[in-house]
Amino acid sequence: MIRVKIPATSANLGPGFDCLGLALQLYNSITIETDRPFQISLTGSYCNGIPANENNLIWKTMCHFWELIHFPTPSVALTFENHIPPARGLGSSSAAIVGGLVAANTLAGSPYSKYELLQVANSIEGHPDNVTPALYGGVTLSVPIEGGILPRVLGLLPNLKAVVIIPDTVLNTEKARGILPPQVPRSDAVFNISHVGLLIEAFIREDYALLKEGMRDALHQNQRAALIPGLLETLEAALQAGAYGSALSGSGPTLLSLIPEGLQEEVCHSMITKINQYGIRAQAIVLDIDTDGATSSTIL
Repeated sequence: MIRVKIPATSANLGPGFDCLGLALQLYNSITIETDRPFQISLTGSYCNGIPANENNLIWKTMCHFWELIHFPTPSVALTFENHIPPARGLGSSSAAIVGGLVAANTLAGSPYSKYELLQVANSIEGHPDNVTPALYGGVTLSVPIEGGILPRVLGLLPNLKAVVIIPDTVLNTEKARGILPPQVPRSDAVFNISHVGLLIEAFIREDYALLKEGMRDALHQNQRAALIPGLLETLEAALQAGAYGSALSGSGPTLLSLIPEGLQEEVCHSMITKINQYGIRAQAIVLDIDTDGATSSTIL
């Protein structure tokens, strides 16, 4: 049997729209049994609404990869264990795509490198800020270049923890992207360019005091606040409780705070208390940064 483990991811990190992301120690997994009749089984915390047939995104991605490399589709039984909440801004779709590619590549004898898998993943997903950290781990920058994406790992093991506040409600990515205007003022573009630079410096120099300013954004968070009551106020509550920085996770509705060790209780309490005031129920989870990205192993 082969087992693939894929981390959750948080994208944008404030101003890094569609280019910055980090991997978190919350995982989905794929277990593959070869030479078995085709079957998909679902386990874990999140199974509702996920197809257990040929329409499953993981299986479709696997078949796409095999077609790409002209590899015959094998007969396999698959078990998907899901702990990344879907439609919450924690990269569940990217985990499915990356997991499917790593699984299919492993079964085919690993003809593709991680870099080559990233190019395929980006062609499927359409934006790389989740698939890059899901593959590489750590804090990543995805740079569009001619012919694909250049991945850079800014910090593999940053000395901080992540607090994620996961509302009970879901938010469709297309809806969250659809609310954004097609053009932005030059001043907002300059604001985000400069703050991405500051954010990159914070991770490279491990100067996390820069995250408070570095994670501020002008392109998408204020606009998406209309879809998530209490968004901006809850992010500010995290900063007041001592978080290094806070931002909307991906397109939301999950909120992310990066914090020093020892402030977990204070930041979780402050954020949950604040978002509850806006009639939103949510859970708080404290996670470490994943350093490995997607991994594949053989189970005897």
